[in-house]
Amino acid sequence: MSERERKINTWIIYSIITLVTVGVLYYMHIYKPKNSIELYQELTFSDSYEEIQNLILDGYEENFSEEDFENIQNNTAIRVGQFSLFEYHNTSYIIMTSPGTEKLKVLAVEELPEDIREFFMGIAN
Repeated sequence: MSERERKINTWIIYSIITLVTVGVLYYMHIYKPKNSIELYQELTFSDSYEEIQNLILDGYEENFSEEDFENIQNNTAIRVGQFSLFEYHNTSYIIMTSPGTEKLKVLAVEELPEDIREFFMGIAN
């Protein structure tokens, strides 16, 4: 093997190592679920409750218990939906959107009954 071939092989090996390292770092530190399908997969396939703690917004830890996590892990979802909640002064709307798609597509819009509206308003506080 000539000196030139060794340099090319060395360059290829370093390039592969760099790409693999960048990919692993991206997945570990930057990748976050972007929709409900990815969130479901992250929760279902995580090894521990502690592993998914970085998905919970600071200050909202009490809204997702280890018992909730274990229930998700031990059961299979019948359906994974994705919803947005729009609250106004006198009414609230729940908008069902397409989970797992690149751009959100609206599937349904419903005005919430008052008791359900109050329930959702209570979660946010």
